Amino acid sequence: MDAVMETGSKNRGCPACLRAGGTRATYYRRLTPKPVDAEGDRTSRPQPRALPPEERQQVLAVLNEPRFMNLAPPEVHATLLDEGRWLCSLRTMYRILDENGQVRERRDQLRHPEYKKPELLATKPNQVWTWTSTSCSGRPSGPTSICT
Repeated sequence: MDAVMETGSKNRGCPACLRAGGTRATYYRRLTPKPVDAEGDRTSRPQPRALPPEERQQVLAVLNEPRFMNLAPPEVHATLLDEGRWLCSLRTMYRILDENGQVRERRDQLRHPEYKKPELLATKPNQVWTWTSTSCSGRPSGPTSICT
């Protein structure tokens, strides 16, 4: 693409960039690059509509209240709207919870233990009978119905 940029005028650049395997949009984008912040990063500025840190802490405090602690963010959001309070959008609630490591199932739930799949192992002939020999460990699958 640098060779295409060296060709000069805009009229000659497009066919040259197409021959080089580039796109016309890339050529024009490189002619007028976007301005970069003083730090060198376009994303270093805070978003203009983002909540200030004080309001984010207030939302987190409401989400961690005892009456909301076992509820999902959509339920908290709906309850607050029913009460006539609007703190932030539902997506912002999820963002705030994610920043504080609280995005997961917030209710206590039982964890089921992982069970090991039963294994059929025959040490002598005619010990294990099965519909297929594929469930017998250490044996190639075949048409026989006896694990020997």
